[in-house]
Amino acid sequence: MTTRTPRSTSADYVTAFATGWPENQPHIMVLSLTTHKGVQDFAFNKEQALLIAKTLKETADRLAKPK
Repeated sequence: MTTRTPRSTSADYVTAFATGWPENQPHIMVLSLTTHKGVQDFAFNKEQALLIAKTLKETADRLAKPK
């Protein structure tokens, strides 16, 4: 059973980000996203990190060119 979390109709814009690999947990990647609400940390295994990277690349390629 999946629990649904209410979602906002507008996105928070990321103002900074960082990635890292914890010394005591080298099998995960941590992605820290900073918005006006603060910092949120997310942990990914290798397969998830590669899928996210592929999806971001494909999405970025479709974005309109900056003016």
